[in-house]
Amino acid sequence: MLFNSIAFGIFITIVFLLYCLVPHKYRWGFLLAASYLFYMNLHIGYGVLLLMTTVLTYALALRLEKADTDRARKRCLLGGILPLLLILLFYKTAGPAIDRLNLLIDSGRLHLQPITVKILLPAGISFYFFQSIGYLVDVYRGRIRAERHFGYYALFVSFFPQLLAGPIGRADSLLPQYKKERPFVYADVTYGLKLMTWGYFKKLVIADVLAGVVDAVYDHAASYVGLVFIVVTVMFAIEIYCDFSGYSDIAIGCARLFGIRLMTNFKSPYFSFSIRDFWSRWHISLSTWFRDYVYIPLGGNRVPKWRHCLNLLITFLVSGFWHGSSLTYIVWGGLHGLLQVAETLLFPKKRHGAEVIRRRHFWQLPVTFLLLCFTWIFFRANSIQDAVWIISRLFWDASRPLNYIQTCVLCLGVSPAAAIGICLSVLLLTAYDLTALRTDPIEALSRRKWFIRWPVYVLFLVVIALFAPKGVATEFIYFQF
Repeated sequence: MLFNSIAFGIFITIVFLLYCLVPHKYRWGFLLAASYLFYMNLHIGYGVLLLMTTVLTYALALRLEKADTDRARKRCLLGGILPLLLILLFYKTAGPAIDRLNLLIDSGRLHLQPITVKILLPAGISFYFFQSIGYLVDVYRGRIRAERHFGYYALFVSFFPQLLAGPIGRADSLLPQYKKERPFVYADVTYGLKLMTWGYFKKLVIADVLAGVVDAVYDHAASYVGLVFIVVTVMFAIEIYCDFSGYSDIAIGCARLFGIRLMTNFKSPYFSFSIRDFWSRWHISLSTWFRDYVYIPLGGNRVPKWRHCLNLLITFLVSGFWHGSSLTYIVWGGLHGLLQVAETLLFPKKRHGAEVIRRRHFWQLPVTFLLLCFTWIFFRANSIQDAVWIISRLFWDASRPLNYIQTCVLCLGVSPAAAIGICLSVLLLTAYDLTALRTDPIEALSRRKWFIRWPVYVLFLVVIALFAPKGVATEFIYFQF
């Protein structure tokens, strides 16, 4: 079930109320059952795959810890990692490969019958696979002990708030929380509800509204030229941020209801001074996962400069492939790798003793944002051909400014009222993220007098109810990864 569905609202209400009544020693079992019910509601087969992953990694971690030779330990590690990576590779590539074959068949280049088999990526598979792989590697490195209690470990892999799209958790942080007795804490519950409300605002009022405009242009790119591409690309940058960080806020807030603290996944990423800075603020659980389990094992920055640059490029190409086997994602990842390499070569970190000195200038903010928007073109475009078309026609007719702007307004098809609503929402988002650079906006608001904070709470609920798109709940973008 989707977070933005009525079914989930009913589900989380019932689960929370029952959880408060369940004795501590049975709560892990109750949350585990609720997590499998949540996941198998999407497809019963998903639960089987999740259970198989859990059993495999649980057993191999125990065996790995008991192995008395390094060779045996490596066999146990590879015995867990390789099957998961191969399954993930199959699901990532099989569907797109079948689609490409069908295109060749339809065009007459291949004289075969169309392939009717549909292979869909199981929801959340990338996230809980990566979480399980991270657990095995941490046991192998001796950072943590293998978990003996199967139920606690199964809950670590399947905890429903983070199951579908993260944040990707670490065992040393989450497992102790599942075992610890957690009394009802009013402040945790209220904070969780407020964070969930903010997440719903970002998803329903900003991301879903922008998606309608962005999809209309990007899905028919050949029909448009000029300024409209620049505007919708900026819209997409905001859409994907609000969609994914909105999911993360809902997930983190939902976990907080049960006294579980998930890691922060976004920290005002569009206020970054560099691409390197951006990746320390965007999808933090995934970027740190690639850092710890791909980049550092490759050698990180403790190697010659050329090898360091190669490690950066490989890591981001792998990140691009993780998003999908389409060439657009590979190019997107490669561009981020090249930008990081360029920053490393042109703007090396300066040290004063053991301290790293980072010089920051205001001009870096807009330049970084423009570079990010350029890379988002490849991420959102339906094909490389569409991306090339868009880039080659960004400034089409720009020599006639009035026509350039007028054509954009007509192509967007956004009413003045809708445009005002979008601008106000984005301004509120900007104010929130600016505040988040210094303090937690939700906690800051919670400290205000009741006659200030309660009207704000009510206003947000009313805006979500009135201006969110009505009808079928839309999926979150990162469910497809």
